[in-house]
Amino acid sequence: MKPFEKCPVCGGELVEKEVEKILRGGVDTAVIKVRAEVCLHCGERLYSEETVKRFEEIRTKLKQQQTADFRQLGKTFEVA
Repeated sequence: MKPFEKCPVCGGELVEKEVEKILRGGVDTAVIKVRAEVCLHCGERLYSEETVKRFEEIRTKLKQQQTADFRQLGKTFEVA
């Protein structure tokens, strides 16, 4: 059973989709694909408790620069 039948923000219909989530920790960024309930009206994403815990683990690893098990995709630049 889903925790929400309708979007808690706008009341719209929720559908399960694979989405990309960008996570930041310290000066580093990671991208992960996960399943989420997505509102068809406003786009709000609802993640499972397990997925949110995974996000926290990744952010901690990024902050501590423990990225040996991550695959580097490219570089990020800041433009002044």
